[in-house]
Amino acid sequence: MTTGTRYARSGDADIAYRVYGDGPIDIVLSYDWGTHLEALAEQPLFEAFVQALARFSRVLWFDMRGIGMSSPVVGDPPIEWWMDDLVAVMDAERSETATLVAHGHATQMAVMAAASHPERVSSLVLLNGFARYARAEDYPAGMPPDVQEIYKAHIETNWGNGTMAYILGPSIADRPGIVDWWGRVERLATTPVRARSRLESVLELDVRHVLPLVEVPTLVIHSRDNEYVRVGHGRYLAERIDGARLVERDSADHWPLPDADLVGLIEEFVTGSRAESHDVDRFLAAVLFVDVGSTEQVREIGDSSWRVLLDRFEETTRNVLDHYGGRLVNTAGDGLLATFDGPARAIRCAQHIREEVRRVGLEIRSGLHAGEVTRRADSIAGITVHIGARVAALAGPSEVLVTRTVRDLVAGSGIAFEDRGEHELKGVPDRWRLYAAVG
Repeated sequence: MTTGTRYARSGDADIAYRVYGDGPIDIVLSYDWGTHLEALAEQPLFEAFVQALARFSRVLWFDMRGIGMSSPVVGDPPIEWWMDDLVAVMDAERSETATLVAHGHATQMAVMAAASHPERVSSLVLLNGFARYARAEDYPAGMPPDVQEIYKAHIETNWGNGTMAYILGPSIADRPGIVDWWGRVERLATTPVRARSRLESVLELDVRHVLPLVEVPTLVIHSRDNEYVRVGHGRYLAERIDGARLVERDSADHWPLPDADLVGLIEEFVTGSRAESHDVDRFLAAVLFVDVGSTEQVREIGDSSWRVLLDRFEETTRNVLDHYGGRLVNTAGDGLLATFDGPARAIRCAQHIREEVRRVGLEIRSGLHAGEVTRRADSIAGITVHIGARVAALAGPSEVLVTRTVRDLVAGSGIAFEDRGEHELKGVPDRWRLYAAVG
């Protein structure tokens, strides 16, 4: 279960959050300071991490005040406001106690909350975090002054172009679309000047004196080769929080990505046990079905000419798929099945294929859904695949038809939709509202 974006009232501010899952344990999740709930959720790797947590818990994921979808502020808010925001989100969902899973700068807020509100915080999971980001005489792990100036200048000059992805997620930055996606997250999160100001505030904040006051169970997870937040920060946290456990992972990523080991560590810490196997062959994807032609067209031009057109269709679609980072799963019958790690790219790919094949006299119908799929040898399976196929079967000529799930995931992308009403999908429970992508 995943909700759309909701808002909790915290003083005079609106705090944006989402709810994932309905497990017996509550997790409150907050990412580093450059965030935007809906834009992050558009990237299946981020969404998959949250969904993985939601398999054993109820996850309340929120944007801190002054960034992303939460209320803007004049200047930079004091850390106390962020703690108020965290409590407001918990109150809005009637969460009495929760594990705080905090990433990067959100770690500072989390340790403050654990020390100030121990009755609401059952445990802490600190991912690539820090108590202080800037270097000091008694804190050699921090960022040196000259490097601080380089980062400030880089952020103000390059904010919005996504190149920070090479530092934040080097293992995936070269994948098609990742840099473009991260640039969009940055642009939606805040402006270049405000981003620099936020970084300056992060560099000034120091909560080291709070660490000895944290009395809840704490798990510190840090990427050993993280260049953005070096591993010394994680070691410092673990050394000064009583009883904290430190796990150093062989990774250079600052972003928490959904591999089985990371999710298993958190699950075991939060629940006391780890599932026997995490489905490493299960992943979140946008699934695109494209169907080309009709029986009437075959009768009109004959089988041999139709085969030539299909060959041209396959050649064209392979090139377009490569451009948009799609993965061709199979070409079954007169069509194809492909997956994408971003639904917006899947929609644009389908539209591009439509325009390209029109030039050779073909007309396609496309259907899209997004969700968890299971890898099966050279193919994929699962209810998401089944829904995608049913949606494609309902599409009209030249139509790119999508589920409401897809429409919600691409909010803010500039793609427009026309409501096609509710439909029954054969073999799928409930009625599904469908939309045609038109821009």
